[in-house]
Amino acid sequence: MASNEDFGRVGIVLANTGTPSEPTPRAVRRYLRRFLSDKRIAPMNPLAWGLILNFFILPKRSKASAAKYQKIWTKEGSPLKVSQEKLARYLQARYLEFGYDVCVESYLNYGDRSMSQVFASLKDKGCSKIVVLPLYPQSAYSTTGCIKDCVEAARSALPASCKVEVVESYSDNDVYRRAIARSIEAAGFDVDSTDRVLFSYHSIPVQDIESGDAYELQVGSSSLMIASELGIDRRRWTIGYQCRFDKGRDWLKPFTKDILKRWAQSPAKGRIFFVCPNFAIDCLETLYDIDHEIKPYYLAQCREAGFEVDESDFVYVSCLNATKAHIRVLVDVLKPYIEG
Repeated sequence: MASNEDFGRVGIVLANTGTPSEPTPRAVRRYLRRFLSDKRIAPMNPLAWGLILNFFILPKRSKASAAKYQKIWTKEGSPLKVSQEKLARYLQARYLEFGYDVCVESYLNYGDRSMSQVFASLKDKGCSKIVVLPLYPQSAYSTTGCIKDCVEAARSALPASCKVEVVESYSDNDVYRRAIARSIEAAGFDVDSTDRVLFSYHSIPVQDIESGDAYELQVGSSSLMIASELGIDRRRWTIGYQCRFDKGRDWLKPFTKDILKRWAQSPAKGRIFFVCPNFAIDCLETLYDIDHEIKPYYLAQCREAGFEVDESDFVYVSCLNATKAHIRVLVDVLKPYIEG
C-alpha cells in the first residue's frame, strides 16, 4: 500500500450516533433531548414535538433507559464510546504502519464535541483533506443524513482549500461482506446443519423510503451478499427490523420479533444466529435489547410452542467492534478517499 505523501495530511473522522456520558437519568435525559430533537429524528413539527418530548417522553424514558445502560456499562465507560475510540486508535496505528500521513478522530453525534471542534482539531494538525466515515454500512436519512447535516454546518469553519468528503455507505464493500460472514462462522454457524440466520437491522419510517431513502435496497443487497458468502440456502435466512421508535408512524417491516415468533412455531428447528450488520459497534440496541428482550422472547415462544430449547439455541453474533477484521474493512472502504 503506497503512502499518501502526494496528497498531504488527511484527517479521518469515524462518526457514530452517540451515547450518554453516564448511566444516570440526568445524563441520559441530556443525551436523549439532543438526539430526539434532531429534525431528522423528530416525528412531527418542532413545537408540538418539543412539548411531548419534554413533558411526557423524557421524564419516563430517561429513567428506563438509564436502568438499561447500567446493565451494560463498563469500568471504562460507555461500551460504544470505548470501543469506537479503540477503533480510531487502531486505525491510526495501521496507517502509520503503511506510512500514511493520516490523523484519525472519533466523533459521536449528540456527544461532548461538535463536528466543528473535530474539524478545527484536524485543521490545527495540518490536514488539507478530511474524510468523514459514518459507521453505518447501510445509509439512512436518520443516520448518515444526521452526520451530513453536522458536516455541512461545520464546513464553513474550514479554509476553502481544505477538501471535505463524506462516505455515503459501504454496504456493497466486499471486505465488509466477508468480515460479517466470517464473524458468523466464528460464532459457530454450521452451513451443513439446520442453523438459520436472522439479519436484524434498525428499522426506519416508511415515509423515508417513500421520500427516496435507499436504505431498504442496501439492506437487501448486503444480506444477499453475506448469505452467498456463507453459502446458505435462501430458506435458511431472512431479514427483520428492530428498534422501532414510535407507534405513530409506519415502520419498515417485518419486525424481528414477528419473525422469531413464526420461527419458534416451525417444526424445522435449528439454532438461530442473530446478526446486526448495520451496527458497526455494539451498543444499547445490541448489548441490552438482544440479551434482555429479544433472546428471552424467542426462547419463551419456542417453549410455548412445545419445543425444548436452551440458551445455546439462540446465538448473537457480535458487531465487528475494534477488531482486526473491522480495521481491514475500514482501510478498504477509505482507500479511494485516501489515495484519490
